Amino acid sequence: MKITASNLIRWAGLAAVVAGIIFAGIQPIHPPDVVASVTTGAWAVITRVKTAMCLLFLLGLAGIYARQVERAGWLGLAGFLLFSLSWALQTAFVFAEAFILPLLAADAPAFVDGVLGMAHGQASAVDLGALPALYALVGLLYLLGGLLLGLATFRAGVLPRRAAGLLAVTATLTPAAALLPPHLQRLAAVPMGIALAWLGYALWAEGRAPAAETSPDRPAPAASRAAVAAADGGTR
Repeated sequence: MKITASNLIRWAGLAAVVAGIIFAGIQPIHPPDVVASVTTGAWAVITRVKTAMCLLFLLGLAGIYARQVERAGWLGLAGFLLFSLSWALQTAFVFAEAFILPLLAADAPAFVDGVLGMAHGQASAVDLGALPALYALVGLLYLLGGLLLGLATFRAGVLPRRAAGLLAVTATLTPAAALLPPHLQRLAAVPMGIALAWLGYALWAEGRAPAAETSPDRPAPAASRAAVAAADGGTR
């Protein structure tokens, strides 16, 4: 396959589809955020899949922004940068959940419990340093970035506006999820996964075969030359 900007954007769309499906799909089956969960096989599988999901989201967001860069304006750039930074920071936390917390569960359960409790706003029994503030920053970037990118995508009109609206609305309502019981908070993230997968599918399914162009210094195809010759002969 010839490597072109349009093809790269199209494959970035596929990355967003896969990441969005994973994000929406794991919410109902995610193990509880308790110390006993981090040493289970389900936790090991899901957190590793989540790590790959975060990386795929970074690729997908780059494609979503690149597709509409000329029409998204500064609003789109701000949304893209903030939302991407949110997922980049989130990758570090998910990586820790997958590969670090299981190693500390037996020796430092209070620390592990405190890290897991950050997702639900629970106070930690031990000093976590700057981790709570950094995790709060992830949430703020997620909210603002998703809102701005959704609004810019809706205004640009290049990708489906209903998907862009769902992205903006879901990001805006993120703080309200904290009011739900812990077992329902994750379900509030499902619409975000749907919105990003929807936008990614629009990139993947979009026709990417540009019409062939003939440069002034390049000979025209044979069929075109024949048509020109016939037209020229008919005027004589």
